[in-house]
Amino acid sequence: MDTFDAEPEACPMPLPTQAPPDEELALILARSRTVAVVGASPRPTRTSHAISVWLMENTRYEVFLVNPMAGEEDIEGHGFYADVRDLPVTPDIVVAFRRAEDIPPVADAAIACDAAVLWMQLGIENEQAAALARAAGLDVIQNRCIKVEYARLKNEIDALQVS
Repeated sequence: MDTFDAEPEACPMPLPTQAPPDEELALILARSRTVAVVGASPRPTRTSHAISVWLMENTRYEVFLVNPMAGEEDIEGHGFYADVRDLPVTPDIVVAFRRAEDIPPVADAAIACDAAVLWMQLGIENEQAAALARAAGLDVIQNRCIKVEYARLKNEIDALQVS
């Protein structure tokens, strides 16, 4: 079998149970002010970099970058923090760009710093971490891209922010 004949590995299709209904999701995005991007990369070719820049340029969120390996790097003048618990504010949303097996410590950090939402990016699911976060009172979104969802629900978000 030629490598070109192999089926490409795709992200799992998002399930309705992995995120709240659109009305609730829009409210979550509208009421949030601060976002921590865990696993943000200083490398412009990485999706986490592009999404971080998009959030900075297209939302009113204050964006904090979390990556202990980034050192003195920055994205658009925003430096990196080693851990969510090191942020100078409590993030409303903790967005995780990490492998599924690396999500439980991200959930623990989100809970420890009193975040309101644990958001696992498209292709990332971890039921154990989701259950832990829900039990602590966090809203949980799995297998969804925050940029895609924000853009899709922008009119609803804007309407909620005005009210």
